[in-house]
Amino acid sequence: MIVGYARISAVEPKAALDAQKDELAAAGAEKIFAESAGSEGLRVEWDAASAFVREGDVLIVTAPGRLARSVLHLGEIVADLDRRGVSLRVLSLGADTATPEGRRMVDFLAALVRFEREAMLERRREGIAKARQEGRARGRSPTARAKSDDVLRLAADGMKRAAIAKLLGIGVASVYRILKDRRAQQ
Repeated sequence: MIVGYARISAVEPKAALDAQKDELAAAGAEKIFAESAGSEGLRVEWDAASAFVREGDVLIVTAPGRLARSVLHLGEIVADLDRRGVSLRVLSLGADTATPEGRRMVDFLAALVRFEREAMLERRREGIAKARQEGRARGRSPTARAKSDDVLRLAADGMKRAAIAKLLGIGVASVYRILKDRRAQQ
């Protein structure tokens, strides 16, 4: 079965969704899941489409950005579909993972993702090393530890741990940690 998935962001006009559905139908989609959802929000129709496809099915989308949040996310989706025996066809790229050429294109995208991730991590490491050399990288300032005296005073007054955390704007775990450290020092 050929299954289509269409998505527009919440700010795009409904006509854009209708255009995608028309394109998917013209490409042979027998069932279409469509939704208006931001890239970060819940995608109920995507979840339904993903659960619906079975081995031997083809999932089609008009463009990779309609399916995935990033190239890395696209790689994860393709790997999941591939494991389940479902091929992916991206109309804007002319890519179909059921063909050797389409598979190579997806593999190439995955290689680009790995390269970019490694390059980003290397740039990050270099930036941290440079900042340390210049004396600028010390990490985040400890906010809860600065309130240790207040935590100890409020706990001695009999206030509950959760109330202390809420009053001081710190986590309950930080309150427990400060109290534990105090007991260890005694």
